Amino acid sequence: MQKFFGAITVLLCVFGGYMWAGGQLGAIWQPAEFLIIVGAAAGSLIIGNPPQVLKEMRRQVRATLSAPKEEYQYYMELMALLNHLLEIGRSRGFKFLDSHIEAPHHSSIFLAYPKVGEDYRLISFITDNLRLMAMGQMSPHELEGLLEQEIEAIQTEMLLPSRSMHRTAEALPGFGILAAVGGIIITMQAIDGSIALVGYHVAAALVGTFIGIFGCYCCLDPLSNAMAQRVRRNMTAFECVRATLVAYAAKKPTLLAIDAGRKHIQLDIKPTFNQMEKWLAEQE
Repeated sequence: MQKFFGAITVLLCVFGGYMWAGGQLGAIWQPAEFLIIVGAAAGSLIIGNPPQVLKEMRRQVRATLSAPKEEYQYYMELMALLNHLLEIGRSRGFKFLDSHIEAPHHSSIFLAYPKVGEDYRLISFITDNLRLMAMGQMSPHELEGLLEQEIEAIQTEMLLPSRSMHRTAEALPGFGILAAVGGIIITMQAIDGSIALVGYHVAAALVGTFIGIFGCYCCLDPLSNAMAQRVRRNMTAFECVRATLVAYAAKKPTLLAIDAGRKHIQLDIKPTFNQMEKWLAEQE
């Protein structure tokens, strides 16, 4: 809803102000200019990015424009899942979890927490590191260093789509100038025509510059920023898991290990210790 309201505000202010000043919307509709700019932007994205980045970009754009997930419930389920896994690991050993770790999408433990199960990257992060902890003793310091490196690598990869879109946004004014120069060339070819015809071609050429600037600062740049912020917010779940596993490796009680992860949740959705403790007790 917030992003929809922002988009409506941009459109109303930009085009409403243009019409208030006496402009006509029909003059902005120049299909050839749109084709040049949009085609150049799409082509540059295809040339400059591998298929997996383009696929992830589409996924992130859809996620950014869609309704936000229920984050409070998501993190409550995440803490309950970690509590369940670590309690089993403490009482029966991590070897008992082998079947669940090897096939999390068929595991009764993971299936009990569907909101977390939808995040395949986080599930992979959890299972990989539980497998690592099950293979042998590792000091909390060593484990923390490995987890921090893995989280940094995941975040860098997840930010590639927003960075690529940001670079394309920065190029849009240049693509607009490209379209405008093409329009000026057409104008020069019609210089011996009527003043009205020359004026029409000049206006059409300037529309290219307008579209490029509008697309950069009102569309792609805000969208790329929203994508990057969403990625960084989602990475909080990985930080939550990291802090929990490191605290568990340091021989902290399971409840205190879960609380170490809770402290990394964003303030606007972070449950209190009592809320977390009550929730975990209800899940047992």
